Amino acid sequence: MSLALGVDVGTSGVRAALVDGARVLGVGKAAMAGDRRSPAVWAAALERALADLAAVAPLDRAEAVAVDGTSGTVLALGADDAPLGDALMYDDAVDDPAIPAAIAARAARESAAHGASSGLARAMILARRPGVRRIVHQADWIASLFSGLLASDESNALKTGYDPVARRWPDWLPHVIDPALLPEVHQCGAVAGRVTRAAARRFGLAEGALVVAGVTDGCASFLATGADRPGDGVTALGTTLTLKLLSDRPVFAPENGVYSHRIGDVWLAGGASNSGGGALAQHFDAARIAALSARIDPDADSGLDYYPLPRPGERFPVADPTLPPRLSPRPDDDARFLHGLLEGIARIEALGYRRLAALGAPPLARLRTVGGGAANATWTAMRARILGAPAAPAASEEAAVGVARLAQAALRA
Repeated sequence: MSLALGVDVGTSGVRAALVDGARVLGVGKAAMAGDRRSPAVWAAALERALADLAAVAPLDRAEAVAVDGTSGTVLALGADDAPLGDALMYDDAVDDPAIPAAIAARAARESAAHGASSGLARAMILARRPGVRRIVHQADWIASLFSGLLASDESNALKTGYDPVARRWPDWLPHVIDPALLPEVHQCGAVAGRVTRAAARRFGLAEGALVVAGVTDGCASFLATGADRPGDGVTALGTTLTLKLLSDRPVFAPENGVYSHRIGDVWLAGGASNSGGGALAQHFDAARIAALSARIDPDADSGLDYYPLPRPGERFPVADPTLPPRLSPRPDDDARFLHGLLEGIARIEALGYRRLAALGAPPLARLRTVGGGAANATWTAMRARILGAPAAPAASEEAAVGVARLAQAALRA
């Protein structure tokens, strides 16, 4: 197999993975030493991560490279394509109410650009900076360090208003921002350029290696698991409960925060509940959860009907900003109480996948799990009973591995 490189630009660091077929030859990593909003800090972390990888794997043999970045992170560039100040990150909400109002007045209902925390809302703020000539996404800019070209992909451009069904910037966009500021968009996994001589010397790559259009970090994490056909689902059991399901058709439900990334000719639909590990942590620490889980029979029903939430409010599969946690009655036995909590979260998970299917996605056929909750064997068995879908192992949880596999697919095309 030909070697491919994946670069994951995360919240606090950069990770790089070199893959050869199904094998991961090495992973390099570097923390961001400075302000996470600074493109210079990103670039410095990229150099260190690639040097770390080169110490354990033949980085200079990679024939293709792709980049993922945090979804909705955007930065402004000047006339020389140099960054104009810091980026606006995925979690930087826009405090000007006129901006989401303007988007709401023009954008299609199913667009992922709605709201004060969309990539488009942040791009509209950046458009006000003096001297701005381009607005690009984090992954776009990092990839340009390899190819010398500025372009985006259908995944990173989604929250900036890109229409993945029509595969173009939509007609309503000029009413809120000058489309000339936004990048050309390639299909995820398409060849977008080649590694330049300068980049090869700077990063230790092979000159002329393919630079492949990437995806967001969430999509890269999904691809890393090995999920690859419609009906494959991946649940992330972290502080919150996040579901992603591969579909042969797009699914949109903006009132639930459900939209679909297009990856080639398939779609990745997903939703996130406020339930999850954060709700458990309000009652038990990790050691106590492990000890109590050993006393639970995962094949038995607890007899409790809980909807565990850390505080009032739910996004998906129920859209209700005032929905209260349902945690009573509480039995005297802590093991039975935990049984009810774990069961309640599993039922929310099952309802989420049924909700995605009701919106047009295929039924859940296989399930992979990532995140801290995946290590709880009792919970895993309980979830298998409640969801009724066979489990498959996650090949990897490294987003860098997922985006490397996207780059590798371009070598086979």
